[in-house]
Amino acid sequence: MSPSKDTQNGTNNQFGELNLSITGLGVEYPPYQLYPEALDTLCKRHYPDTPAMTKVRAINNYTGIDSRSAIGTVDHPMANMDRAPTITELCEIFLKDGVALAVTAARKALHEAQISPADITHVVSTTCTNSANPGFDHYVCKGLGITQPVEKVLLHGIGCSGGLASLRTAANLALGSSFRGRKARVLVIALEISSLLVRSELDSVNELQETRIGVTLFSDCASSLVLSNGIGGGVAEPVYELLGWDHRMIPDTEQDLGFDVDPLGWKVVLSPRVPKLAAAVVSPTFSDLISTLPNLPPNYKDASDFDWALHPGGATILSGVERAMSISAEHMRASYDTYINHGNSSSATIISVMDRLRQKDMDELAPGGKVKDYVVGCAFGPGIAIEMCMLKRNLNHVRRTLVTTGEATPPETESEGSRSDGEAEETEANIKDAKEKGAQINEKLNSVHPEVPEQNDSLSEALNGVELD
Repeated sequence: MSPSKDTQNGTNNQFGELNLSITGLGVEYPPYQLYPEALDTLCKRHYPDTPAMTKVRAINNYTGIDSRSAIGTVDHPMANMDRAPTITELCEIFLKDGVALAVTAARKALHEAQISPADITHVVSTTCTNSANPGFDHYVCKGLGITQPVEKVLLHGIGCSGGLASLRTAANLALGSSFRGRKARVLVIALEISSLLVRSELDSVNELQETRIGVTLFSDCASSLVLSNGIGGGVAEPVYELLGWDHRMIPDTEQDLGFDVDPLGWKVVLSPRVPKLAAAVVSPTFSDLISTLPNLPPNYKDASDFDWALHPGGATILSGVERAMSISAEHMRASYDTYINHGNSSSATIISVMDRLRQKDMDELAPGGKVKDYVVGCAFGPGIAIEMCMLKRNLNHVRRTLVTTGEATPPETESEGSRSDGEAEETEANIKDAKEKGAQINEKLNSVHPEVPEQNDSLSEALNGVELD
C-alpha cells in the first residue's frame, strides 16, 4: 500500500492514509450445538466400524472443540437419509436456512453502524459451501430490502481466508470511492453451512478408508461487518480502524489445502504439511505488514505487543502460530474461545473472532490484564493463501446489540437505532462474571493444544493435520 494523506471532511487521523473504519459487526450462529458424541451417533447409525472410521472417531475427541454450531441436530433429516445429500439438496438448505442466518447477521452489523440498508453502496460476500447463480448475496440483499443500485462482489475459491479477503476487497472498493470523492458504506457478508456435508465425508472415510477429519471441525455461521470511508457524514464511531493489510500465496502448495466441488457437496483436500507451512509464513507477513505502518506507537514492535485475531482453523494452527510468533494463548483468546465453543466455520469465523475479542469478558483474559489497542487479524485459505491486516481497536466503543424475536430473520423493530434494553445490565453481569469465566476459559485454552500423550503414532500424525480450510 502507498500511504496518502487523507483530508476528507477535514479529518486528519494519526495514520491518515486510509480513513477506513469498521463501524458495525454482526454474527449469527444457528441455534443447535453438535457435541463430539453426535459424530459417534451418525457413524453407528449409517456405517460399519472400520479402521479409518475408528481413527476419525478417536480424533473427534481430541480436537479441543466442546461444541460446533449447526442448523440442525444429529437427527436432521438430511443427515439421516439412506445416502448422502446431493449438491442440489444442499443448495436448497443453504438458500433457505443459510440466507436467513446471513440476513440476521447483516442486520446486526447495520444496527451497530447506525445505518439502514438504503445507505449501503457496496456488498462484498464470500462462501465456500455454495456455488449457486445468482449467488447467495443476491438473496441476502432481497431479504434486507436493498433495492438501490449497489456494487456487488461475490468471492469464491478462498475458503477460510474469505472473511479477511472480503474485508481487503471492501477496503479497495472504499478507497476507490474515496479517490472519486464518493461515500462508501460496504456491507461484508460471510456465510458457511458445513454441517450437512458430514455424510459425504463419512462416505469417503468408509469407502476409501481415508482419515478425513473435516467432520470433526466444521460448523455453520453467518457473519457481517460494515466498512466506511468516512465520506458523507453520519458515520458511527469505529469499532476498529483498518490501517493496512497484506496478502500472499505460499508457492507450490495448491495440492496441500483445498475444498473441491463434488456431486455430494464439497470434499476437503489436506496434506500433513499444512501446519508447518502456515506457521512459517506468519512471521515474514507480519514483518512486511509492520513495515508499511511507520506511525505505529514505539511500544508496538513485536508480535507479543499486539492482540491477535487468528482464524482458528484447527488446534495445531493456533499452537503453531503461538510458537512461531512467541505469543501466548491469551493473545489469541478470542480465537480459542470461538474454536472451543463453535468450531471452525470457515470464512465466517474470523469476523466472529473480531466481534468476540472486543467483548468485556475477553478483556479480562488479556496477557497481564492489559488489552491492546492494536490487533493483528490473520487467516489461511486454499493455495495456500495468507491474509493479514492491522486493526486499531476503539477501546471506548460501546457495543450495540440488535434485539431479535428469536426468528432466524427478525423483523425490523423500534429497537433499531437505539441501545437495546437490558444491554447495560448484561454488560455489567458479564464483567462481574468474567473472573469465573476466565478461569474456565483459561483451563480450556491449556487443554486445547493437541499435544496428546500416550496416543499411537497414526493418531498423532492425524492430529497434526487438524487444520482444514
